[in-house]
Amino acid sequence: MQPIETDRLILRRFEKRDAPSLFAYLQEPAVSCFFSMRLADLAAAEDEVKRRAESDSDVAVCLRDTGEMIGDLFAVLEGDDTYALGWNFNKAFSGAGYATEAARALFAHLFTTKGARRLYAYVEDTNYPSQHLCERLGMRREGLFIEYVSFMKDEAGNPILENTMQYAILRKEWESRAGL
Repeated sequence: MQPIETDRLILRRFEKRDAPSLFAYLQEPAVSCFFSMRLADLAAAEDEVKRRAESDSDVAVCLRDTGEMIGDLFAVLEGDDTYALGWNFNKAFSGAGYATEAARALFAHLFTTKGARRLYAYVEDTNYPSQHLCERLGMRREGLFIEYVSFMKDEAGNPILENTMQYAILRKEWESRAGL
């Protein structure tokens, strides 16, 4: 992926220097769906950055002024024209609109450059910030999956099942919103 620049951000491939920033927010993931990505130490973060640097699906989100990585996005191609999306940002940078700005830029790239027809995201029903982000991006809630997935287990080792929402947007909906 060629870097994508917005007013305040650069979206690019992961680089070796991103390991400390990735470790900063994945040593204690804030959202349960990222618990399996928990990083034990900086060495684990370095290994994860190497893996992501080779991926066409993973995108580092960096501040344009400093180059500091503040979060990441992913867009996994499913079939010919549908992408599953997700995002994870350092809590220290929340509330400034960075996730919205980054996701909008990724949407534009996927729809205009990659020829996407449909984008979708799964969001836990307790993850209100991601639900609001989906809505700001013009995505519609398509459904609620009850006791859909488990990212944790209770003290007895039983899975704790979570409810998951699916949000989506079609290219024609995005174009209509963007006035294209």
